[in-house]
Amino acid sequence: MKTTPNRFLSIAVVLLLITNIVLVAFVVMRKEGHGRKEKGRSEPFEMMAKELNLTDQQKTDLKKMREDFFSTNKSLFDSIRAAKSAFFQLMNQENVSDSVLTVYSRRIADIQTTADKMTFAHFKRVRAALTAEQQPKYDSFVKKMMTMRGRRDSADRKDK
Repeated sequence: MKTTPNRFLSIAVVLLLITNIVLVAFVVMRKEGHGRKEKGRSEPFEMMAKELNLTDQQKTDLKKMREDFFSTNKSLFDSIRAAKSAFFQLMNQENVSDSVLTVYSRRIADIQTTADKMTFAHFKRVRAALTAEQQPKYDSFVKKMMTMRGRRDSADRKDK
């Protein structure tokens, strides 16, 4: 009779141990993957530089353009996040009219439209700094990056 409870406890301990090992492995692997992603925004730039075979001068010029773009538009991107946050805070209210939702969504759309226009202008300036040989490769690279970004925005989005 005593062996059955002991056997049950032994099996439970082994299962818990295996579960803990799997959980620790998952956490460690996830942190490693997250760390790679957080190395910075230069990773796409380095990929582009390699694909387009940029000269050192082009790398310097494009890095400066990129830094200027992000510093100029930081407040715009912050505004989009704030507008979306305010929009989703409406979920805490009992009765939210369609007109209120429309006002909030239009605000987000207006800011996003401005950001998209600024991004488009930036991409055009970058493209103009490239040689005729590099431009088709750049066009393809931008298309690929936008496709990847769309997937990341919809699937891997995390609040920070």
